[in-house]
Amino acid sequence: MAVFQAFRALRPAPEAAERVAALPYDVVSREEARRIGEMNPDSFLHVDRAEMDLPADIDLYDGRVYEKARENLRRMEADKILVQDEKPCFYIYELTRKGKTQTGIAGCCSIDDYINGVIKKHELTREDKEQDRIRHVDVCDANTGPIFLACRYPQPLLELIEGWKKKTAPVYDFLADDQVTHRVWVIDGKEETEKIAEEFRGISSIYIADGHHRAASAVKVGLKRREEHPGFTGKEEFNFFLSVVFPFDQLNILPYNRVVKDLNGLEEKAFLASLKFNYELMLMPGFPCKPVEKHCVGMYVGGCWYHLKAWEDIYQKKDVVGQLDVSLLQEKVLSPVLGIGDPRTDRRIRFVGGCHKLSELQTMADETGGVAFAMYPTSMEDLMQIADEGKLMPPKSTWFEPKLRSGLFIHKLETERTNCGAEV
Repeated sequence: MAVFQAFRALRPAPEAAERVAALPYDVVSREEARRIGEMNPDSFLHVDRAEMDLPADIDLYDGRVYEKARENLRRMEADKILVQDEKPCFYIYELTRKGKTQTGIAGCCSIDDYINGVIKKHELTREDKEQDRIRHVDVCDANTGPIFLACRYPQPLLELIEGWKKKTAPVYDFLADDQVTHRVWVIDGKEETEKIAEEFRGISSIYIADGHHRAASAVKVGLKRREEHPGFTGKEEFNFFLSVVFPFDQLNILPYNRVVKDLNGLEEKAFLASLKFNYELMLMPGFPCKPVEKHCVGMYVGGCWYHLKAWEDIYQKKDVVGQLDVSLLQEKVLSPVLGIGDPRTDRRIRFVGGCHKLSELQTMADETGGVAFAMYPTSMEDLMQIADEGKLMPPKSTWFEPKLRSGLFIHKLETERTNCGAEV
């Protein structure tokens, strides 16, 4: 059963929350981070992308980057931009985008639940990205970005959240630049915090929605601290990592689209002909094609949009992973026709989150004479089934929107080490 505990969040002073809150480090480019940092000295990107405050040519994995992140975090705390709560609390985190709201609880999950499979994965991680976040967490002595989790919420937990929201005012309530409204309530009542922990003890599975690298890194830092503190009791903060857990049926998965820069040496007619073995093609003149059901793909090539519908015999006998549209596209088109053998490393393919307009895909394809694919989004039900079966999705299968903001909650590990910046 799941362990989910309250913690003493280091978090923005109410008047600073909007300035501090930042998009996750991995959806902001180096150039974007620098521009944001120049305009906003309180942006949490100064911690999560600390290279913005160093020479422009510095390597992202240089030890000075992690030292700067720690320095910036300490400065924000010393300047009272960030203030730590005096007692452990849970936090309601509500995000509203385009009229749709998702409401979760911020707290700390156990690294043992990640190890024993209560917290379930559906993606592989890359070693270089893990090492980056391991060093970041270790040097900062804190989980600076929450892991985005989901589960089947018990009804009493939903009722507790709604009851607390009705009787208390949010400590944060602001509209971000991307038109997402963020609200946070502090749950500091002893009865309520005990009830939340009790309800989570009845939950058998929690799923990583977004943040696989952050989760893996947080766990590895926790295990490393255990080795450094052989007398650990299991109650130390390094045994837990920062998370926000949402009801799975409130989440919004957008498609993760693909753009390939060329046709792998094929003429356009030959490329189109190759698709007919696996898809029914229909020309869609005059407007972008957004797929509206599973096993359908919108495709742009040569100035035209097409609707692709997979023939039933190519997926009907496959398992849940094989039936994903991203799996079918990789197996039937990207690999054999376009020569994209490993989409994780091939520089000919770009992955574009579903928050971008289809017209942007069209522009990208036109720039290089390539082809764009507009995907149908993966469902939460498929994600959870894949995780339950211990299987993995292809890379870039899901794009969750809205993104959780970093900087609204920081979990201090409180076991600071003296060799900060060392390789781990």
